[in-house]
Amino acid sequence: MAKTPAFVCTACGAAHSKWIGRCEACGAWNTIVEEVPLSAGPKALGGKGKGIVLTDLATQEAAPPRASSGIGELDRVLGGGLVPASAILVGGDPGIGKSTLLLQATAAFARKGLSCMYISGEEATAQVQMRAQRLGLSDAKVALGAETNLRDILTTLDTHRPGLVVIDSIQTMWLDTVDSAPGSVSQVRAASHELVTFAKRRGVSVILVG
Repeated sequence: MAKTPAFVCTACGAAHSKWIGRCEACGAWNTIVEEVPLSAGPKALGGKGKGIVLTDLATQEAAPPRASSGIGELDRVLGGGLVPASAILVGGDPGIGKSTLLLQATAAFARKGLSCMYISGEEATAQVQMRAQRLGLSDAKVALGAETNLRDILTTLDTHRPGLVVIDSIQTMWLDTVDSAPGSVSQVRAASHELVTFAKRRGVSVILVG
């Protein structure tokens, strides 16, 4: 059975029963888009799941290794360094300098020997290279990519297995299984889920620019 379309505000995520010009929740204009929920498919029939591994609170496990950037303030914010299989969201207003900051951070980790990849969905690789040259980062061994198709990105990550990947930005990523435009609440939610799941499964640290 087809599911009823929903209208969602791309600014705040509020759901509406019909299209309106102004979001009643946040007041933004022309941010309401139609999103048709996908069918859950045959796997979502209420089948029994498998048990998960539980650990006692008092059990002392070895602390995960942390990768240091060599930048004191950055390592401090990360709790002492970058933890494998971690997913980090860096948010901020447009133009505040998120891309520049994370390019510097990625170069710092690369100079410390960590295999790093920087995927830009907003700029061409030539633009990122020019910024790196201006910042004196051109010598850092960072693999650059310009892509928004998340399936292609995940295939590339699975092939190269970097220690760190920066996705700039999560709003530009899209999945062909989600019936809405890039930047919509559904696309951002689905893309984030895919990347976090990949990070946990492959032990890759993922930084998402939001």
